[in-house]
Amino acid sequence: MSATTSNLEAPAPSRINREVLVKWAPLLVLGVLLLLFPALEWLEDFREGKDHIYLLDSRFFSIRNAARIAIAAAPALMVAIGVTFIILMGSIDLSMEGTVSVCAVLFAFMFLALGGTLASWAWIAIPGALVVGAVMGFLNGLVHVKLQIPSFMASLAMGFVGTGFALLLTGGDRIRIEDELFRSLLTVRWLNFPIMVYVALAMLLLAWFIQSRTTLGRNFYAVGGGEELAKASGLNVSRVRIMGFTLAGVFFAMGALLAVGRIGIAETATGNNFMFVSITAVVVGGTALWGGIGGVWNTLIGVLIVNVINNGMVVIGLPNWIQDATLGLLVITAVVLSTDRKSVSFVK
Repeated sequence: MSATTSNLEAPAPSRINREVLVKWAPLLVLGVLLLLFPALEWLEDFREGKDHIYLLDSRFFSIRNAARIAIAAAPALMVAIGVTFIILMGSIDLSMEGTVSVCAVLFAFMFLALGGTLASWAWIAIPGALVVGAVMGFLNGLVHVKLQIPSFMASLAMGFVGTGFALLLTGGDRIRIEDELFRSLLTVRWLNFPIMVYVALAMLLLAWFIQSRTTLGRNFYAVGGGEELAKASGLNVSRVRIMGFTLAGVFFAMGALLAVGRIGIAETATGNNFMFVSITAVVVGGTALWGGIGGVWNTLIGVLIVNVINNGMVVIGLPNWIQDATLGLLVITAVVLSTDRKSVSFVK
C-alpha cells in the first residue's frame, strides 16, 4: 500500500519543478543575456588582438550603455503595461500604434497652442494627452464589447483609425517640441539616468498598485481566469473590459509623452513599432496570452529582455534581421513553455 502511494505521488515534484522553471525563465533569460553580450564583445576584441580586455570593462556593461537601454525601454514599458492589463483579461489590444501617434500629435498641438513651455499653461497638454488616450481606449473597449467584435479585430481597426487621424492632423509634417523644461525628461540626469526613466518607474509602481491592490486589478485576473465563472459570480465583465481598455489607453498616452520627450518630435510615425515590441515584451516576460497569469513585473523583465537584445546586438555589430529572428524565437519558446497552463482560447 505504501509503495502504491509513493508511486502515485512521484510525478508531483517534476510538475512543480516545471512550474518553477516557467515562472523564473524570463529572469534567467535576462541574466544569461547580460553575461552573453559582454562575452561576445570580449571574444571579438580578443580576435582583433586587443590586450587587457575584461568583461566588466566592456562597452555593454558601461553606465552610459545602461542609460541608453533604459531610455529606449521607458516608452516601450508604458505601452507594454497597457497591453498587460488587456492580456490579463484574455483579450488582445493592437491599437497602440494609432493611439500613441494621436496622443503624441494632439499633445504637441496643445503644448504649442498653450505657450510652448511648461513654465506657461502648456503643462495642461500633459493631462490633456492622458485624457485623449483614455477616450481612445474607452472607444476601443466600447466597439469590442457593445458590437461584440473580437478584441484583436476591433483594436486593430481602431489603431488604423488613430494612425489615419494623426496623419490628417499633421499632413505628414513633424511637430517639434523644443521647450528645455519638457526636454529635461531626457537631458537632466539623476545618478546617470535621465528623469524619464524615473517617471517610467513611478508609473510602473502605479500600475502594480492598480493590479494588486485595487478591485479593478483583481477583476482583470478574474475575467482572464474564466469569463463564465466571473459572470456567474456577479461580475460585470463588459464594464471591466471597457475599463481595462480605457486604462490601457492612459498608459499608451504616457508612452507617447515619453517618446516625444525622448526625441523632441511628434509625428504620425511616433507610434511605429510599438505593437511588435510591446506584445513581444509581455509574452516573453511570462504573461499568458489567454489571461489570468502574469503581471506588470513580468512585463518589466520582458521589456528589458527585448531592449537588451536590441542593444547588445548593436554593440557587437549584428544585423537587424538577427535581432528580429531572435525575438521571434523567444516568443515561440515562451508560448510553448506555458501552453499547458490553461486549455482555453488564445483570444476572447
